[in-house]
Amino acid sequence: MRLDKYLSEAAASSRSEAARAARAGRITVDGVTVRDCSVHIDPESAEVTLDGKRVLWRRFTYVMLNKPKGYVSSTEDSGRTVMDLLPDAFKKMNMFPCGRLDVDTTGLLLITNDGERAHRLLSPARHVAKIYAFVITDPIGEDERARLEQGVDIGGHISAPSTVRLDTPTSGEITITEGKFHQIKRMFHAVGSEISELERVAFGPLTLDRSLGHGEYRYLTDEEEAALIAAAE
Repeated sequence: MRLDKYLSEAAASSRSEAARAARAGRITVDGVTVRDCSVHIDPESAEVTLDGKRVLWRRFTYVMLNKPKGYVSSTEDSGRTVMDLLPDAFKKMNMFPCGRLDVDTTGLLLITNDGERAHRLLSPARHVAKIYAFVITDPIGEDERARLEQGVDIGGHISAPSTVRLDTPTSGEITITEGKFHQIKRMFHAVGSEISELERVAFGPLTLDRSLGHGEYRYLTDEEEAALIAAAE
């Protein structure tokens, strides 16, 4: 891999910035100053520094974002997108949200540049579980809960079986394995209620990190990353 591409994909600098840094003698590879960013290095084994700081490259990057309300789960939109909450360097790395949360839905959103695994995680055939905490406007009981779990008509489609836990008649958690447009809102509408608050608290093996405030993010831990990769196999 070219050195400038390495630095760009590691979110350390743009390619043009890397070229200027190299000419200024600010980059080393395996302890040797390199002034030409067109040189090729082994990204798996090379030790690269910029201004004396180690630059770590990973083939794919995985980030957990606690999505706030008011942001679209997209890379481009006329309004605010979740990518606006992240460093500009992530855009240079071709990072994107894995799946969508409605603009007024909060909670766990995976951001990555691993297109193949994102596709697998979102595939309906894999039945990757997604858990949401909900608050609804009108109370429901056991009959409505049973209907939601069995599947309801959400407009030309019967929702797949789900799991619903009622903490109160107007709040609880629902686990689904599909990802239809406004699915949970349409499911509750079908049993006579409306969503007033919806937060995704888990996606596959990932659980929302409650230490993250709305709009904050962190890289996945090694354990989380390994579990995510296993879920996509």
